[in-house]
Amino acid sequence: MFTGLIEEIGIIKEVFIGRKSGRLKISCSRILKDINIGDSISVNGICLTVTSFDNSTFELDFMPETAKVTNILFMEIGSKVNLERALMVGDRLGGHIVSGHVDGIGTIVSFKEVENATKVKIKADRTLMKYIIKKGSIAIDGASLTVGEVGRDSFIVSIIPLTKKETTLTDEKVGEIVNIECDSMGKYIERLMEFKEKDNGPINMAFLNKNGFE
Repeated sequence: MFTGLIEEIGIIKEVFIGRKSGRLKISCSRILKDINIGDSISVNGICLTVTSFDNSTFELDFMPETAKVTNILFMEIGSKVNLERALMVGDRLGGHIVSGHVDGIGTIVSFKEVENATKVKIKADRTLMKYIIKKGSIAIDGASLTVGEVGRDSFIVSIIPLTKKETTLTDEKVGEIVNIECDSMGKYIERLMEFKEKDNGPINMAFLNKNGFE
């Protein structure tokens, strides 16, 4: 579990990609201060497990499912990535609860400077848009942000100067792919409603017969 408050920007030093899975080696400094094998690290919002490390880098493996739903296959040597260690019990929850389980990807449509903020418009699939609401929380490449505007197939987030400095979000270019994790509340509600609809189906002859009324 994470907060979406990025701790450090890392740099991809090595990339190994198989047919659908692979391995990353990332250089950083702050993250390495208390790292252990088996630790969970958010890399651009993707929860990955540390498999090895030294005094300047750490390595992580990723599986086919990760490659399927995230932008991890677009990462190259030299790419910058947002890093965050897992939340510790007792830490302040300054962002929002982020699981590191990416729901899908979006495409950057535009950047617009408005006073001290940068508004970023992101296009996403309808399967994701149904979970995105105005003033709701969202994680973009692992960074906790608030949704400012919502359209039919896109939404806008505003990035303050500190977030610009501490993350890679404004280093991206129009057309580039970002990872999206929606707030989990909407997904839980949807799941509960699915069960409710199935359990309370229409009362007809098939329902009566199934429940012993013949």
